[in-house]
Amino acid sequence: MKILLNFLLLIVGFVALIKGADWFVDGSAGIAKKLRVPGLIIGLTIVALGTSAPELAVSTSAAIAGSNEIALSNVVGSNIFNLLVVLGSCAVIRTVPVEETAIVKRDFPISILGTLFVLLVTCSGVIFSGKMFSMGMADQAGTVYRWLGIVLIVLFICYIAYLIYDAKKHPQEEDEAEQKPVWQLIALILIGIALIIAGGQLVVENAKVIARAFGMTETLIGLTVVALGTSLPELATSIVAAKKGEVGLAVGNAIGSNIFNLMLILGVSSAIHPVAVNIASVYDMFVLIAISVMTMIFAISGKKINRTEGIIMILAYIAETVFAILR
Repeated sequence: MKILLNFLLLIVGFVALIKGADWFVDGSAGIAKKLRVPGLIIGLTIVALGTSAPELAVSTSAAIAGSNEIALSNVVGSNIFNLLVVLGSCAVIRTVPVEETAIVKRDFPISILGTLFVLLVTCSGVIFSGKMFSMGMADQAGTVYRWLGIVLIVLFICYIAYLIYDAKKHPQEEDEAEQKPVWQLIALILIGIALIIAGGQLVVENAKVIARAFGMTETLIGLTVVALGTSLPELATSIVAAKKGEVGLAVGNAIGSNIFNLMLILGVSSAIHPVAVNIASVYDMFVLIAISVMTMIFAISGKKINRTEGIIMILAYIAETVFAILR
C-alpha cells in the first residue's frame, strides 16, 4: 500500500514540475518582452537561477555541514546532463536554432574554459605527472580551496554584470501584443519556481523509495534517479520553452545553468568548506569538456541543433552513465 502512495506522490511531483515550468516560462518570457530583454539573456539569468535553486540549496547545506566532498561530481554530472539530455531532448522535440552568436562566442567558451580552469588549478600536479593513471577512482587528486571558490564567485558576478550591460546595449523591439501586468508575471515566476522545487523534491524522494523497493543499490540510485531528479527543473523548463517556441530561453537555460553550477554553486560550496577532488571527478571533467566541445560544434554547424544530433546527444548520455556505473 505504501509503495502505491509513493507512485502517487511521484506523479504529483511530475505534474508540479510540468505546471511550474509552464508558468515559470510564461512569466519569464513576459518580463523579458516588457523589459525588451532578449529571451536568451532571461534564460541565462532568471531561468537558470530558478532551475539551479535546488542544487544551490543542497550544496550550501552540505558545505555548512562540512560534508560536501561530492559537490564537484554533482556539479559536473548536472552539467553533463544539461548539455546532453536537456538540449538533446529539446532538439528531438523541435530543431533548436542557435542564431545568437553570443551563445557560441561567449557562453559556450565561458562554460568550457571555466571547467578547464578548475581542472588545471586543482589537479595539474596529478595530471601532468601521469600519476592519475595509476590511482584509484576514490583517491584524492586535488582540492577546490576557499580562495578558488571566491575567485569563481567574483567571475560569476562579472559575468552577470556583463549580461545586464549587454542587454541594455541591445534592447529588443517591444511586443505590441497585449500582455499581463508585471505583478502577475512576477507571481507566475515565483509560483513556478516553488512548484519546480517542490515537484523535483517529490520526484527524487519517492523515486528513491521505489528504486530501493526494486533492489537498486544506493550508488545506482545516486547515478540515475537522484542525478535525473536534481536536473528535472532544467529539463522541464527547457522542454516547455522549446514547445512554446522560446528556443533562446531553452538554450540559455541549459548553458546558463552550467555556468551557475560551475561558478556560483561550486564557488559558494568551496568558499564555505574546501571541496575534495577525486580521480573519478578528474575523468568526468575531461568528459564534460569533450561533450561541451561536441555540443558547440553541433550548434555551429548550420547554426542549429537538429533532431539527429539530439538523438546522438541522448545516446551519448546513456553511454556515459553506463560507463560511470561500470567504473
